[in-house]
Amino acid sequence: MQDISIIFDLDGTLVDTAPDLHGALNHSLRRAGRDTIDLEHVRHMVGRGARVLLERGLEATGGLPESERFEALMEDFFDYYQAHLSDQSRPFDGVIEALETFRDAGVVMAVCTNKPMRFTKDLLIDLNLTQYFTATTGGDSFRVRKPDAGHITGTLEAMGHNGGRAFMIGDSISDIDGAHNAGLPCIAVSYGYTETPVQELGPDYIIDHFNELVPLIKSL
Repeated sequence: MQDISIIFDLDGTLVDTAPDLHGALNHSLRRAGRDTIDLEHVRHMVGRGARVLLERGLEATGGLPESERFEALMEDFFDYYQAHLSDQSRPFDGVIEALETFRDAGVVMAVCTNKPMRFTKDLLIDLNLTQYFTATTGGDSFRVRKPDAGHITGTLEAMGHNGGRAFMIGDSISDIDGAHNAGLPCIAVSYGYTETPVQELGPDYIIDHFNELVPLIKSL
């Protein structure tokens, strides 16, 4: 599998981060005097960044406050999330085994996420995942972010992609459209964070468990 490059989304693809995002959202909602939201609802709100997550949480519990109050709640969210980044977040089943197999086979790997880099880097360190990736890019690494092709192509450049085959592995429309905009095939996981079932979003391939990824890449 040499001459293959694989780009992975983070939240909902490699790592189940919803429990800690859920905690940060409910912290901010309590600060706003709102009801809290259960974890399963939050799983369908995640995927477009913390700001959209907080907006959705507030809209679901009484509506958006004025701009100044919203920004204060956003800072509360970030502060709480930074302090509880990996309390409950864990790699999905099969992720570590697949990453080790790809690494041993000489596959070059990177993370491309819309998550801000200050959270991305610390989360990867906390979960001992940095060893697998030659590059990591976040939502604030470039002037654009997924689904803009520039986020994908910028990640390919950062990981030293040499023109061989490349794949994007993700769970949302941002990953699928971003990959296609950059001319890459996208393999989507069916268990991730998306409002619309991934089968309706047009990925090239779908896997239901991460242990299906290595055989699929080998077959392609």
